Amino acid sequence: MSTNTADTYLALITSEHRSQPKFGAMITADVSPQVQVQALLASMVPLFDLDNPPVGNQLDIIGQWVGVSRNLLIPIANVFFEWDGTDAQGWDFGIWNSDVNPSVITVLPDDVYLILIRAKIAANHWDGTTEGAYKIWSILFPTLNLLIQDNQDMSYALAVQGAPLDSLTLALLTQGILPLRPEGVLITEYITPVDTQPLFGWDIESDFVKGWDESSWGIETAST
Repeated sequence: MSTNTADTYLALITSEHRSQPKFGAMITADVSPQVQVQALLASMVPLFDLDNPPVGNQLDIIGQWVGVSRNLLIPIANVFFEWDGTDAQGWDFGIWNSDVNPSVITVLPDDVYLILIRAKIAANHWDGTTEGAYKIWSILFPTLNLLIQDNQDMSYALAVQGAPLDSLTLALLTQGILPLRPEGVLITEYITPVDTQPLFGWDIESDFVKGWDESSWGIETAST
């Protein structure tokens, strides 16, 4: 982003006064503080650019503007990696726990909080249509594919294909923390992949769903 300098304003002096050094010095002294303020404000813009991406307190400030907090009202449990834990806590699913973290998550890390902020912004502009949901999903998870199954009873199921979802991201979806459904519409279940292969399905042949020997079983998780 370009900003003004003192020379920007000196160039606006009319020819009648441009050759007067004292007048030029007065203008320079007058506009220099404003130029510095402009430069400071311009330097703040990249700090809050979601494509940069921001971190720490920068994200917290954006979250206040958007209307979502990284502090969870209901803690998320059973998402850390464990030996002999559930499938959702194994390799490629469970997330690592540091020595300072408790057994549950009450504060979202930066990378997950950024997804939540993006989801809230997208939901604020969403018209509630299925086509809009596909567009939002492609923004939030560009490496994943989404299939929406409308149950024709004010509910639908979501199937995800492309790569396994880690346990924390799956919890954000199934616990309704990510605002990706219209008001009054329920999400009954989530079907997520165990690998990068297409999901298994009967009587369907596409890049998303395939048959025997060409696909993998999906993991079915009920919405909470």
